[in-house]
Amino acid sequence: MASSNDKPVNYSRRFFWLLLGIVAAIALYSGGWYYAAGKVGERVQTAVDGANASGRRANCESLEVRGYPFRLGVFCRSVMFEDPKAAIRFQAGAFRSAAQVYQPNLVIGELDGPATLETPGIPTLDLKWESMRASVRIASPLPERVSVEGRNVEVRLDEPGDVPPLLGRAGHAEFHARPDADAGYDLAVRFNELRFDPNFVGTDKLPPLAGLADFFVERWQSGGRESSVNIRNLTVSIDDKGSGAEVSGPFAVGIDGLIDAELQVKVRNPRALGELLVSLLPAYREQVELAVGTIAMLGEEPTFPLKISRGKVRIGFVSLGAIPPLF
Repeated sequence: MASSNDKPVNYSRRFFWLLLGIVAAIALYSGGWYYAAGKVGERVQTAVDGANASGRRANCESLEVRGYPFRLGVFCRSVMFEDPKAAIRFQAGAFRSAAQVYQPNLVIGELDGPATLETPGIPTLDLKWESMRASVRIASPLPERVSVEGRNVEVRLDEPGDVPPLLGRAGHAEFHARPDADAGYDLAVRFNELRFDPNFVGTDKLPPLAGLADFFVERWQSGGRESSVNIRNLTVSIDDKGSGAEVSGPFAVGIDGLIDAELQVKVRNPRALGELLVSLLPAYREQVELAVGTIAMLGEEPTFPLKISRGKVRIGFVSLGAIPPLF
């Protein structure tokens, strides 16, 4: 039998306080999100304003921070950067980014085309793609990792006309960078289904290419432009012939632009590769046939040293000509 001293439980009051606590938590979280969003917007605008210094121009059109309740992301209707002194200009379509509130250091971004790129030494380029995505793991003073992935990337010359001249297109392309604040940069590039326009390369005999580049780049030395690269693996494959080449070894560019390198080269199916090179470089037929004949005597997948000294290229005692200064 229940005691007469027992008091009935007031469930209505408990539910009220629980509901009030939930509402307060949501209000606090919302206030914190909008405060953080405001700070992100201020930082981005400060970065844009800082880029608009010393004659440079940058813009994130219609800057907004979105993603409530679980993400923080910067949105721009279009993006632009211009540095007249360096002769660099880039302009593209809408930019979107997002970071989870519980993992704010990992930022995912998307960029819409088309884009226009101007850099020294090459004509202005028009770029298009089906998708262009990037991920950045933020750290200080440099990002811990940067990755960019593009699908169906197309490159054309920016010239008048309804259809600008096509240079080439790639079905898939990736770029990865991992900076080291004290040493340099680990870089990697991968691509497949790379096709060059016959009008650009001067022949329709170049098949689709696939490739991988994995290398380490030291920082520019103070007082000059001298730099060195350690090529861990540079591979180019000809998709439909089963041939290609792999390169590894140190590679340096002096302050005069001349190259020095001590490379190891592995060639797969050298005779097929030689036939392709002759069709692409008919003016160097004799040099190519001599080099390929020498390599082919070593087997179907020979490995041999290739030396570049002050721009002069040699395989053993065979001279392959000279590479002009890069700048």
